[in-house]
Amino acid sequence: MNQALELFAKRRTQYALGKNVSLPQSEIEQIIKQAVRLAPSSFNSQSSRAVILFGAESVKFWDATREILRGVTPADKFDSTSKKMDSFAAGVGTVLFFEDQDTIKKLQADFPLYADAFPKFAEHSAGMAQFAVWTALAAAGIGASLQHYSPLVDEMVQKTWNVPANWQLSAQMPFGSNEAPFGDKSFIDDSIRFKTFAG
Repeated sequence: MNQALELFAKRRTQYALGKNVSLPQSEIEQIIKQAVRLAPSSFNSQSSRAVILFGAESVKFWDATREILRGVTPADKFDSTSKKMDSFAAGVGTVLFFEDQDTIKKLQADFPLYADAFPKFAEHSAGMAQFAVWTALAAAGIGASLQHYSPLVDEMVQKTWNVPANWQLSAQMPFGSNEAPFGDKSFIDDSIRFKTFAG
């Protein structure tokens, strides 16, 4: 198999996270930073931003998210929601992904012909940065999942970690050791997904 495809196949959703990661925090931080740096972006805008939370700071995020969700989750459903927060907090850390809205606005001003498209382009950039980080972590033997608790947690994040107002939160990625095996991944039939034409 192609080496890149082998890495993509390693990237799986892991909810059973732990703290049994051998890599030092500094090395994990560099993996995350380099993955975001290398992720492509429209017009090389480099609009993606990240806040990396380790240890108690990651737990703080998931505890605060739990309390926010308590206010909007039906009481009979909250226990399962709370257990999800526990599973995310059980890892080594969390990456908070953002897109810099000032960068997007500057692109809109500089290239007015594409102004309406730049917010969508930024979503593409965000997805590629998230996939790059997730794959890089998987290659290092670190499990992760991608979560979406915006906009509920946006104000809390901005205040707690002094995040610039122009950074818009797009996703959250808890990560840690893989404490459970991955099941088989199923795929829909290729005939549903692909069409190939050749001259």
